[in-house]
Amino acid sequence: MAKPQSDFNFWCMSLSFSIRDFFLPRKNILKEVGIKEGFHVLDFGCGPGGYILPLAHLTGKSGKIFALDSSSLAIKSAKKVIIKNHLPNVETIHSDCKTGLPDNSIDVALLYDVFHDLIHPDNVLKELHRVLKPHGILSVADHHMEEEEIVSNLTHNRYFTLANKGQKTYSFSKSRSIH
Repeated sequence: MAKPQSDFNFWCMSLSFSIRDFFLPRKNILKEVGIKEGFHVLDFGCGPGGYILPLAHLTGKSGKIFALDSSSLAIKSAKKVIIKNHLPNVETIHSDCKTGLPDNSIDVALLYDVFHDLIHPDNVLKELHRVLKPHGILSVADHHMEEEEIVSNLTHNRYFTLANKGQKTYSFSKSRSIH
């Protein structure tokens, strides 16, 4: 998935995300995606778990959240969020690409601030295409990349097409076929 980072770098990232989330709440970003109660959401590259609680509020008790990351520190941090907030409908997945989820089982996949760091982005996009439902949405935001780069990288392999550009995110629809 992403290049490994040191414990110190993960701690610094977590601290900076806490500050960011105070001034720019994650729920405001998620509103652009249109997540509804009962949705199944995959947070691919969940990091310290900043999106878990806002996702839990949006999906409700009938929804399901999968927080995936390749970093054991990220998974440990996400589990702390889950336990602290008593969220039985959130599951962590420690992986660099494969989710282990069934085909066509996810309503929305989040790919936030991770695409620029992927070692094998096409493998990740293929996996996200596989797990997304036919009308599922891949929501992407990456402040390390320009708009043209995001759209080009997400559509070049024909797994996804750009559906909507929000203020903070890009929504991609799952293409019908893979070439």
